[in-house]
Amino acid sequence: MWAHRKQLGLGLVLMIVNRLSGFVLPGSSKWLIDEVITNGRAELLVPLALAAGVATVIQAASAFALSQVISISAQRLIMEMRKRVHDHVTRLPIRFFDSTRAGELISRIMSDAEGLRNLVGTGIVMLVGGVFTAILALGVLLYLNWQMTLVALVLLGSFGLFMARAFKQLRPIFRERQKIRADLTGRLGETLGGIRLVKAYGAEGRERGVFSAGVENLFGRIAASITGISKVTAGSTFVIGLVGAVMIWMGGTAVMSGSMTVGDLVMYVFFIGVLAMPIVQIANVGTQVADAFAGLDRIRELLAMPTEDKDEDSRRPLGHVRGNITFEDVHFSYEAGVPVLRGVSLEAKPGTTTALVGSSGSGKSTLASLVMAFDQPQSGRILIDGKDLVTLKLKDYRANLGIVLQENFLFDGTVEENIRFARPEATRKEVIRVSAIANADPFICSFPDSYDAVVGERGIKLSGGQRQRIAIARAILANPRILILDEATSSLDSESEALIQEGFKNLRQGRTAFVIAHRLSTIRSADQILVIEEGRIVERGTHEELYALGGRYRELYDQQYRFERNRFVNPGEEVGTEAPVISGIQSRPASPWRD
Repeated sequence: MWAHRKQLGLGLVLMIVNRLSGFVLPGSSKWLIDEVITNGRAELLVPLALAAGVATVIQAASAFALSQVISISAQRLIMEMRKRVHDHVTRLPIRFFDSTRAGELISRIMSDAEGLRNLVGTGIVMLVGGVFTAILALGVLLYLNWQMTLVALVLLGSFGLFMARAFKQLRPIFRERQKIRADLTGRLGETLGGIRLVKAYGAEGRERGVFSAGVENLFGRIAASITGISKVTAGSTFVIGLVGAVMIWMGGTAVMSGSMTVGDLVMYVFFIGVLAMPIVQIANVGTQVADAFAGLDRIRELLAMPTEDKDEDSRRPLGHVRGNITFEDVHFSYEAGVPVLRGVSLEAKPGTTTALVGSSGSGKSTLASLVMAFDQPQSGRILIDGKDLVTLKLKDYRANLGIVLQENFLFDGTVEENIRFARPEATRKEVIRVSAIANADPFICSFPDSYDAVVGERGIKLSGGQRQRIAIARAILANPRILILDEATSSLDSESEALIQEGFKNLRQGRTAFVIAHRLSTIRSADQILVIEEGRIVERGTHEELYALGGRYRELYDQQYRFERNRFVNPGEEVGTEAPVISGIQSRPASPWRD
């Protein structure tokens, strides 16, 4: 709010003008009754009417200007808060996203920030304006009849204490309500995103049950908040009624005793309304403010989380990258006491390809994640051209990365937009060139709109192989110094894979490449192959060296070769229909149609 103090200051001035002009009409009632009607001073009638009319015009104009200034400031605050939260969230570590639903984050960014509208848009006006109006009205009331005013203050003060207690109880309810809504939004997003899986397994009923339970839980919290708000509203009505009863009794007595005129009493009635109305408004806006603070509490929690580039300013620029990557006794674990990598040491020289093989869960993807700086080792070092990665600017390093992951993500845009995501300034000619290398150009040109064809959410309109080839083209366009290929050809048939292998060979020239592949035949040309088991490198060397060694690599290679030979050379036989067993653990067969 401090950043927008000028606009809010202008709003404060407009609010004062608005509230002062609102005093003219109730203040003129005394003169109308005591002077014009009672004493017959007709000459005051026109000035009183003109004063009331001018004050009404000023009040209406200032109210309009106030809403424009305050409401626009509130919306600007909401916009800036959303931008700030979004910027912070995108800089959080990958591990955070692995444990947080996307729907919950969307709710925090979009819905929680909306509470600022109630806090600044109506809250500031109602709270500050209400206090200002109440103080002025209180002065007039004390002047007219201080005894009756003190009684009214006791009643209104007790109601104020009741409101404070009620809001204290409502705030955690609002907070829990928003949390449930965020969880529900997250689950709904998962269900709709995985609707094919839901339908394939006939899980519609189960998902309806989960959603229904969440909606009912949300309804319970909403009902509790409505009950609390209703109590506050009922309390305000009760207090206003009591104040009215006091005025009838004490005011009527004062008029009959001659200590107040009829005009004084009428004016007192108007001003007691001016005093009570802000309190009632504060009671109503108080629930909105409590809701806003609950959302801001959740935003504060999110903003308090450390980002992966929190110390970016203190890091050194990377400079020119040759691509020499060295692991020195690297240890890493996602959970304490459950190591994933144990003392990994390796060197990937510039322009070489390092293949990572091993059984599922051995640590291959974790090692690649460390290369991409998605995580940092608990101990040991990762060096880039002899420089410790944790001392280098993260943005500089990632500008030299190109990745093709096993699960390729495409945005709901055109084919060209998805390929150009790595380099938005790339030309259509460059996009077509890299598409040709990735063997994507033929199927892209078969679309009616060619490179302007819309791929749909997550690329749903394309086949798995088509999505993967677009992802490969995207990585080629990035022209990276360091390339990560995690099952980059897993969704391609044998013919398509053979067509792009030459493109990959050209792409890897002069670049440091890390390749994860279950299909071992695709990595025979790698400069070094690392066999990883239980977080350790158990073997390393070229294909010929490791095969001649007769160890774990040869076991995996022969096992896969026998399976594929039995499955495709003798398709009529039942041999090969069972998945091979590795180290006593059942694993998925390395079928070229799946892996």
